Amino acid sequence: MTNSDEARRENAALRERSSTLNAAILRINASLDLDTVLGEAVASARRLTGARYGIITTIDETGAHSGSVYSGFTAEEHREMLALPDKARLFEHLRDLPGPMRLADLSGLIRSLGLEPTPIFSRAFQGAPLRHRGVHLGHFFLAEKAGGEAFSAEDEEVLVLFASQAAAAVANARAHRSERQARTRLEALVETAPVGVVVFEANSGRLVTFNRTARRIAESLHRPGCAPENLLEVISCRRADGREIPLGEFPTAHRLDSGETVRAEEIELAVPDGRSVRTLVNATPIQAPGGAVESVVVTLQDLGPLDEIERMRAEFLSLVSHELRGPLTAIKGSAMTLLEEGEALDPAERHEFSRIIVEQANHMRGLIGDLLDAGRIGAGTLTVAPKPAELAELVEPARSAFLSGGGRHAILVDLPAGLPRVMADRRRIVQVLGNLISNAARHAPESSPIRVAAACEQAHVAVSVSDQGRGVAPEQLPHLFRKRVGGGERAAGGHGLGLAICKGLVEAHGGRIRADSDGPGRGTTVTFTIPAAGKPGGTATGQAEDSRPEAAGSDEPPRILVVDDDPQMLRFVRDALSRAGYAPLVTGAPEELAHLIRSERPQLVLLDLLLPGSDGIELMGQVPELADQPVIFISAYGRDETVARALEAGAADYIVKPFSPTELVARIRAALRRHAEPQPFVVGELAIDYERRRVTVGGEPVDLTATEFELLRLLSLHAGRVVTYETLLRRIWSKHDDPSANRVRTFVRSLRRKLGDDAAAPAYIRNKHGVGYSMPGPGDRSGP
Repeated sequence: MTNSDEARRENAALRERSSTLNAAILRINASLDLDTVLGEAVASARRLTGARYGIITTIDETGAHSGSVYSGFTAEEHREMLALPDKARLFEHLRDLPGPMRLADLSGLIRSLGLEPTPIFSRAFQGAPLRHRGVHLGHFFLAEKAGGEAFSAEDEEVLVLFASQAAAAVANARAHRSERQARTRLEALVETAPVGVVVFEANSGRLVTFNRTARRIAESLHRPGCAPENLLEVISCRRADGREIPLGEFPTAHRLDSGETVRAEEIELAVPDGRSVRTLVNATPIQAPGGAVESVVVTLQDLGPLDEIERMRAEFLSLVSHELRGPLTAIKGSAMTLLEEGEALDPAERHEFSRIIVEQANHMRGLIGDLLDAGRIGAGTLTVAPKPAELAELVEPARSAFLSGGGRHAILVDLPAGLPRVMADRRRIVQVLGNLISNAARHAPESSPIRVAAACEQAHVAVSVSDQGRGVAPEQLPHLFRKRVGGGERAAGGHGLGLAICKGLVEAHGGRIRADSDGPGRGTTVTFTIPAAGKPGGTATGQAEDSRPEAAGSDEPPRILVVDDDPQMLRFVRDALSRAGYAPLVTGAPEELAHLIRSERPQLVLLDLLLPGSDGIELMGQVPELADQPVIFISAYGRDETVARALEAGAADYIVKPFSPTELVARIRAALRRHAEPQPFVVGELAIDYERRRVTVGGEPVDLTATEFELLRLLSLHAGRVVTYETLLRRIWSKHDDPSANRVRTFVRSLRRKLGDDAAAPAYIRNKHGVGYSMPGPGDRSGP
């Protein structure tokens, strides 16, 4: 063999080795998955060096072992390797080596450490540290070269090369993981930020992304069926100087690439139908590495809540100054008279001036107490401690206090026998009755009596205070319970707070308050409700027993599903329900509503009025599962028409934020009681006694099958609303093999025939073509 032949063979072997090495590096770089990269690195190193075994160990930032990749081991060998008693000491020694190491026989090193060699991984050996930019990331080991040979210098070069590749992969994976975690934290921070954040593309003005608060601001302006993104086409901006420009001409749209920065500018966003939102806007350009503006981040703070706080502050200061001015003037005048003319006054006159000072000081103390109550009500921190009480024991102290305080009106009390006890905070309900009696006396002739009456209203007792005074114009009735500065046609409680406080106290008990009047000169009746503590004629054993929540037919606490996209409100409601003994289920995703109702079967749903991309009232019609249990809306919007829409849609109640935990629990308890113990249903000559499962028409019993009664019961419980075919089929025929709308129609025809209801002009069961059936609601029960 000539030298030239030997050289050609060596060159060919080098070219093959180089080719194999390059192919291995390409395979390593082809993946971003760390385990795949390390597995390919150790397998390729074994192929190029002829090693039987390969191991890569990695350590974390603290130096602790974070993982290992094994190659070439059979399943049995792998188990033996993991079970080695002295494995940790051996690898700690090898891991601390400063550089590459080659050994012809590893067993000698193992014995020098005082350890016992093993059948595997104890002969030819080489190792190299994984280092990237001076940081130690782990170690790369190869063992037992084929044929029992020792590893060569070329094998060590291969190992060092792959160790470098593996180290770079580990470093890149950790950097990517850190960047991803930082990005996730930043996205979460932006998404939950209390200010709106919107990102626009600089060149085109295209909306890239926006957070939850920005979505809320947009939803207050959006029209049904219009996506928030499409608002950009119709929104106009009113700047602080009064100029109104389309959004397209504002620096946050088509001129974004100019890099103009906006700092804390008040801008009112408006849509053509007149709705608007006043915001504080900041716009910051984001530059690419080359200096060009690539995007703009816009923050929007809704100034509506701040405006409301400022309005409330100004109203409070006006209220305080107005109400305290009168008593202070009387006290100052009487005190000055006593000081300047005391010797000239006879004892009776001095006594009268002293009486005025004491009386007005007591009046001021009452005003301050009312102001504190009004503040607690407004902040949602007012709490009450309801206990079972006889209503007469609450009315009498209020009547006596009015008469002993100089009241000249006769108080007529009409409390029917058999009234149930009520769940009431004694001091607070006496305060409500006292305010209502005083308010009635202030606006009625002294010769006319004031009447206090009561009656049962389902799970509540309704208490009314009536006068024969000036009355209230119909347009003023909705505003009667709002805080106002004194004066006016009928000042609430005489000082703008009495009726507002009554409203807050009643609602804290889970009740409602309303005023009725036939018009000026025809008197006024104010009625409030409080939860009953038991059935008429029954007795309550105490607060703990009456207020304990219980799920029907179960020892488990009732499940309450809470749907609200505000995490702080979810936490507040969850904690309040947990403390009250309920089992809350919370979610911020309205799309999960139907699934959660089917899977968790809650006894009641608390539903926010405004949800991302959804209207709570619309959900009542879109989610059939909501028809199966009571729904209470929670919302910051307390307008009468909004509350009316929610109740007409079938809501069991409506709570205006902010509210106290006491009010929330009381309203839930009352709604569950009404749902569990529905009152007899009467419309025209038709009467349904749910408890005895008895139906009569004109006093005559009607014989119904179990399915017919369930159908009639379901329609009557949802009186005033259309119950869809889908709901009826799911509630009544869910176990039938082939439920269809025709089956519902067949039973409705049979039911109408037995009730004597004419399908052409129905008085009881009405058809909504293609949708379902309904029965007359509370305001539409004239009967046949």
